[in-house]
Amino acid sequence: MQQLSLSSAPGEQQSSQPRSSPAAYGFVGAGEIAAAIVEGLSADVADPPRVFLSPRSHRVGHELASRFPNVQVCDSNQDVLENATSVVLAVRPQIARAVLEELSFRLHHVVMSAMAGVPLERLHNWAAPAGHIIRVIPLPSAARGQSLTVMYPDNAVAREMFGRVGGLLVPGEEETLDAFSAATATFAAHLEYLTTIAKWLADHGVDYDAAAAYTTHIFGQLGQSLLQRTDSLTALTDKHMTPGGINEQLMTDLRRNGVPDVVRRALDRILARLRG
Repeated sequence: MQQLSLSSAPGEQQSSQPRSSPAAYGFVGAGEIAAAIVEGLSADVADPPRVFLSPRSHRVGHELASRFPNVQVCDSNQDVLENATSVVLAVRPQIARAVLEELSFRLHHVVMSAMAGVPLERLHNWAAPAGHIIRVIPLPSAARGQSLTVMYPDNAVAREMFGRVGGLLVPGEEETLDAFSAATATFAAHLEYLTTIAKWLADHGVDYDAAAAYTTHIFGQLGQSLLQRTDSLTALTDKHMTPGGINEQLMTDLRRNGVPDVVRRALDRILARLRG
């Protein structure tokens, strides 16, 4: 059986690699995920690490630099590599090869790729001769220090960095990391589900702002209870369904219409794309 390593802070599991405390982190690509990590590394931190950002997203980078004195926007992606030995790759997978092959990596670079569907073998070719390459799946909640970041393979430097913005989950195989990545494709669908509920309330006479506030409140509270769960997800589902009640009725309708199977098939297609 495959082993998963789960920890809430760096250092709970010993890596086979020597530990180091990099003085700086670099980011090639400056989208929303990169911004969330940088905020988590910098906000309300007594001694934040130095952060060097790609110039690619001028608005995001300069907004972060204006808020946090430890953050600097570089003139080029190569400048990021010159200033930091620990580098997060956060560019779109479609342009990854073109971006990386223009850069000069060195053996001492630790490269952490947040690019979905780009396997380690390809990354090693594009970022040669970088000494360590790790795939990571950080979450937007990194901004609040609450990401549960999946990474593979285990690496002390990556543990140090992502332990600063939440917990860590290390699967035993790269293929499993792809499955976790596929699961993150459900965010927009979940939000669309909540939007549907809010719009349905509005269709039945509720002011839309009140409908949206009520929907986000009840599901926000449900999310908080999930973080503190002691039962399985299946057990929690059953607890929310009184026999003959309205939750059971809606669940029965969704199952009858094949909604769970539709979700599984969609996730299978996402996984096939990521592994393709």
